[in-house]
Amino acid sequence: MDDTVTARVQVRVRACVLAGARGLLLAVASIAGSVPLFALLLVSLSLVPVLGIGLLTTPRVVMWVRAWADWRRLTAVRWGGVRIPPRYRVPAADAGRWARAFGVLRDPATWRESAWLPLDVVLGSVTALVPAVLVFYPFEGFALALGLWRVFTDGTYVGWWYAFVPIGGPGSALAAGALGAVLLVASYHLTPALLRLHFLFTRALLGAGRGELRERVRVLTESRRDAVDTSAAELRRIERDLHDGAQARLIAVGMDLGTAEALIEKNPEKARELLARARKSSAEALAELRDLVHGIHPPVLAERGLGDAVRALALRLPLDTEVTVDVEGGRVEAPVESAAYFAVSEVLTNAVKHSGAERVWIDLRYADGSLRIAVTDDGRGGARVGGGSGLAGVERRIGTFDGVLAVSSPVGGPTVVTMEIPCGLS
Repeated sequence: MDDTVTARVQVRVRACVLAGARGLLLAVASIAGSVPLFALLLVSLSLVPVLGIGLLTTPRVVMWVRAWADWRRLTAVRWGGVRIPPRYRVPAADAGRWARAFGVLRDPATWRESAWLPLDVVLGSVTALVPAVLVFYPFEGFALALGLWRVFTDGTYVGWWYAFVPIGGPGSALAAGALGAVLLVASYHLTPALLRLHFLFTRALLGAGRGELRERVRVLTESRRDAVDTSAAELRRIERDLHDGAQARLIAVGMDLGTAEALIEKNPEKARELLARARKSSAEALAELRDLVHGIHPPVLAERGLGDAVRALALRLPLDTEVTVDVEGGRVEAPVESAAYFAVSEVLTNAVKHSGAERVWIDLRYADGSLRIAVTDDGRGGARVGGGSGLAGVERRIGTFDGVLAVSSPVGGPTVVTMEIPCGLS
């Protein structure tokens, strides 16, 4: 029983220390990230009336703001179990630069996140700092009680304040130590809950509020439209590939076999040549059909699940690839499995074509009701959603399932593409 209690205390202490460290990181990040982004956004918006310059810069700045907000959404889910679904309007695939710019300005999410940035600097950093203070501030009180107070006073005047306790001698230093003990006990009970409170505050600012249902209906309508358009385009591609590829080869095989049948007695050599060509054409047609079927739904995905399908995908890459899979308790739901597979495939294709990377790491795991996928490469960086790299399509694909896409790709690399899709196991 004592061992069980000790183990629980140790787990609780680790959780408190981790929550405090995360709160400190978030407090610093809130200031370091939101301040420059808010300044850039104000400058960009102020340039809109100036010959429309702001219409060229604002979409790029908004993409940075969204990437920052998406990272905060991911930390909210991972560190606090608080889900903050994105509610972005996805532009049409054929939308031009000006249409995208005006679409960004009309998107309520743009103004919601613009209002969130200054509040995150002030209130967000404070609510994140509270759990950090509860964990680490008590040790200053202990240090004062153990003699550090002599550094600040000679016992005749107040040389330091610990919270509301003026430190002027050994008695007040002991009082500071007692207050530190009270704060430490409070941190043991309150720190994880206070960190979660920070994420709830973030959700209140980044969430869609009273219009969430209407926004959700709109997002689902657009996602359905995109899914229908994608399915129609895929069907046309399959029809085209069948008509121009396998069908043409099979027709040629039939013609060669018919000619060989007519020549088998008159010109056996020519007949054998036609039969060999027909056999080669049939093998090529079979290979094309296999590739076509693989593009629709890979057999390994249906038979062995997402983990093995991603491993098989990685084996075909011309890069050194490391795959980590941690999905226990069953298989991911089939529609999510398919969407995740093709999303990973698109991200890996981008890494091969555009990043100049030599190595790729794929981390796939299921936890807390969500499938989380991180694809990291050591390439040149510079990737962004909407930059023509296919990431906008990935965002639309996983957005159908309320998924979140976050991209971190500073110039010089590395590039980290993180996807999180809420789902269950079957």
